[in-house]
Amino acid sequence: MTEKLEMYKCNICGNLVEVVLSGKGELVCCGEPMEKMFEKTQDEEMRGEKHVPVVSKNGDELEIRVGSIPHPMEENHYIQFIEINSPDKRYVKRKYLYPNEEPVLKYKCNCAKVEARELCNVHGLWISGEIDTEN
Repeated sequence: MTEKLEMYKCNICGNLVEVVLSGKGELVCCGEPMEKMFEKTQDEEMRGEKHVPVVSKNGDELEIRVGSIPHPMEENHYIQFIEINSPDKRYVKRKYLYPNEEPVLKYKCNCAKVEARELCNVHGLWISGEIDTEN
């Protein structure tokens, strides 16, 4: 069974699929089951890089940056997207990124709590965990 917002990757062609609505069955691509991507929650030492999204608030606007130090945005290593979700998964805002862009998402949000995710093309999917936006 798949759950809303889960991500699956084809290990043959590289297709990436996000579940929009939960359902039964197995996701298949290129004749093989797709691999579920698991969100990493703790920074690992990778040449001094950080991946867990960092959320800050300025008035009613949230700013989501990737890591506590700037993440590389090079042709062969970059953040593919940043997104912010309400914990109940009713609200989702995503920004796709490309090499040489600043990995930041700004969003006006009235949710009391949010989670932020990002996808690094080299190191995978990362999540911030639940953040209280009212403080």
